[in-house]
Amino acid sequence: MDSNAPDRIEIPPQSASHEGTVIWLHGLGASGDDFVPIVPHLNLPSIRFVFPHAPERPVTLNRGWVMRAWYDIRTLDASDEREDPNDIAASHAWITTLIDQEVERGLSPHQIVLAGFSQGGAMALHTGLRYPATLGGIMGLSCYLLLPEQIQAEAHATNRDTPILLCHGSQDSVVPLSSGEQARELLTEQNPERDLLWKDFPMDHEVCGEEIQLIAQWLQQRFQLPETSE
Repeated sequence: MDSNAPDRIEIPPQSASHEGTVIWLHGLGASGDDFVPIVPHLNLPSIRFVFPHAPERPVTLNRGWVMRAWYDIRTLDASDEREDPNDIAASHAWITTLIDQEVERGLSPHQIVLAGFSQGGAMALHTGLRYPATLGGIMGLSCYLLLPEQIQAEAHATNRDTPILLCHGSQDSVVPLSSGEQARELLTEQNPERDLLWKDFPMDHEVCGEEIQLIAQWLQQRFQLPETSE
């Protein structure tokens, strides 16, 4: 497999061992390149990073302009029609394939963390909670839950206890803090015993240095977990 296929950027482990993989999904209008500069700051030399590029599609909310997006957003209003469910389903299927490819490379699912920012974070939560094997963790940055009314029925039992990290900017002008808080509350209601870490930072719709430090610590903890059989 090409380590830099057209639909993704891959950064191989910098050490001789490969102990896990982070699949990191970018936000609306960005690309897989967006979070590549963070990798050196995480100090995880035995981890592979995969940064997929979302497909290009017209985005209704942005006047139909074509950009990279995991799904079309039709409105910012709270509505069942806000996001295109067909786009969500297609992205969900491809992200699931990316996880499966890491398993085919020899990893256990719990050696894989699914992460994302904004729209990518929403897809990370959506796909990770539905994946049919226990992942190492799910990380959602400045994001929200897609199709929240379906989560109880569709979340897979094997990821009921998967650790989750949710971070958000208290001054977020794109995805309101309340949207992240609602995701935290719903996931906690679904499973009060879940290892869910929430942290908000005094920032807008972005990532800050303190947040990167927390991400590094959280990922280090995830990849130190002992292997268990599925």
